[in-house]
Amino acid sequence: MSDLADGARVDGPGTPGDGRTIGQRRIILEPREVPLGGVRGMNVLRALPHRNLPTIGAWCFLDRFGPAQTRMRVEPHPHIGLQTVTWPLVGEIRHRDSLGSDADLRRGQLNLMTAGNGISHSEYSIGDAPIPLDALQLWVVLPETARHGDGGFERHTSLPTLDLPAIAGTDATATVVLGEFAGTRSPATVHTPIVGAEIRVPAGTRLTLPLRADWEHAVMLVDGAVSVASHSMALNDLLYLGDSRDGVEVSSAEGALLFLIGGEPFEEDLVMWWNFAARTHDEIASAREDWEAASARFGVVPGHDERIPAPPLPPVRLLPRTRTI
Repeated sequence: MSDLADGARVDGPGTPGDGRTIGQRRIILEPREVPLGGVRGMNVLRALPHRNLPTIGAWCFLDRFGPAQTRMRVEPHPHIGLQTVTWPLVGEIRHRDSLGSDADLRRGQLNLMTAGNGISHSEYSIGDAPIPLDALQLWVVLPETARHGDGGFERHTSLPTLDLPAIAGTDATATVVLGEFAGTRSPATVHTPIVGAEIRVPAGTRLTLPLRADWEHAVMLVDGAVSVASHSMALNDLLYLGDSRDGVEVSSAEGALLFLIGGEPFEEDLVMWWNFAARTHDEIASAREDWEAASARFGVVPGHDERIPAPPLPPVRLLPRTRTI
């Protein structure tokens, strides 16, 4: 983590609606390589959660798998308390889940799975041979009002786009993947005020990216080269901007592809372990027991004989994650 902080930050626990602000920040969250191992046999770059920053808005997880020539085989595994957002960059992915969903996904399309109280799914690359594959996998933590509900699955093959006026050069374009950005809303279901948007910045362009001052935001450099808030980013870095900004300056000499995440700061307790998002250790332990017992809570993913076993719980009680930046 590299702190390029500018602007104020108000510390303290705060409560929802108390007017607490984080302030303008410039903090680079360098991704770390994480081996998925087992039958999956691939590594990913994980930018979120960070030990100092568990959530950005309700976003609680951000992986990039690829670019690689690989054969992806993620066998059935469970989730609770979150939504999975799969955004492919290169290649095709087949999603199957315990609701009976069976959908192929390719560039420009969105798979959104809502776990609620329990769901299981698998993800395979298309075909039996290794293929070029690159994608972002993100999770959104569900609030108390939605996390105990039924699971769901949505596939969106057409998402709204908008032009972002340039100060110099050619206008940038944005695809609104989740939530709302610059007055344009994605059709995908959300349960908290949130944004997830892909931004394409042409070569030689400078612009102000519009933001909501009451939300926190971060920008990931997916491809190309870019300067954001006067900082030249490295590929796959996640630049945390804090809140209290109604815009941030972006410029690129050679062109860039960015992914913007953000939203209203998530104020509820969050205990995350393996594929589960909950509020207490006991909820996590119960979900693990249900998965290992092949409980009806998580259903069955058709077409599979294998499933990923849960790892052992750590020998200490899991506690809510807290931010320190």
